[in-house]
Amino acid sequence: MDAIDTIKVLGSLLGSGGLSKGSGGNVLGNILGSALGQSSQQQTQGGGMLGDILGNLMGGGNAKTTTGGSLGDLLGGLMKGQNQTQQSQGGGLGDLLGSLLKGQNTPAQAPATQSSGMGDILGNLLGGGSQSSSGATAGGLGGLLTGALAKYMQSQHADQPNPTPESADHLPQGVNPQDAMSQANILIKAMINAAKSDGQLDEHEQQKILAKLGELSPSEIAFLKKEFSEPLDIDAFVKEVPRGLEQQVYALSLSAIDLDTNKEARYLAELGQKLGISPEMANAIHEHLGAPKLYA
Repeated sequence: MDAIDTIKVLGSLLGSGGLSKGSGGNVLGNILGSALGQSSQQQTQGGGMLGDILGNLMGGGNAKTTTGGSLGDLLGGLMKGQNQTQQSQGGGLGDLLGSLLKGQNTPAQAPATQSSGMGDILGNLLGGGSQSSSGATAGGLGGLLTGALAKYMQSQHADQPNPTPESADHLPQGVNPQDAMSQANILIKAMINAAKSDGQLDEHEQQKILAKLGELSPSEIAFLKKEFSEPLDIDAFVKEVPRGLEQQVYALSLSAIDLDTNKEARYLAELGQKLGISPEMANAIHEHLGAPKLYA
């Protein structure tokens, strides 16, 4: 069986917005907008800056078409916002990406939290303020997310060499590739688990998601189908989360939830509690990412 490139798979979920709708789409826009801004000047292991690499891929032609449309169409849909009725608190992803591609480093500006000691939530989540014991976040979650997008985008361009699962060219310097693969795996599971929380991830919905993801290998598609079909088990999942990655896992889970049902709210509350995230911290994360708060 072919190796599963979890970094590329994560990039496909982020770039397509396949698991994000409603308030989750708004959250994903905020996360990616900040990640793109904060990581634009990071040196990669393959040489060059992440912002330059992503800019070249966005500007290049010959993107492979997929059953869900070209990669440009997929990213364009995300940049216009998954939820047209909601405005991202830090500005649209399109505005942030536009600034990034002009060479500016402009992370999303989130409103200051009223809770003392919280600090810059987005900065801590994306900039490496919290590291796992394995060192997986040494380059910051923003660097991993942007690198995952870049790796996936390169795989969709007919005029670019197809990156191998072992390739670390898109990762920031200082990040262990095996740790990054493991972290990407956790974040993929976090998003898929959250999408299951309303009980609506049936076979039809799974096929709709897969159709948006572009070209993945048969093994990668089988990996996603297996994760889709696994029973939702919060306790087992939380045991897999490395220490120091709890807030990042919570934020990516929030990006795959449209907080419009009690089931989803209960899932997030239980996940946050078992990850050791206080109600005050959960509310601060929601506020900074443009999602409705869970706690009064």
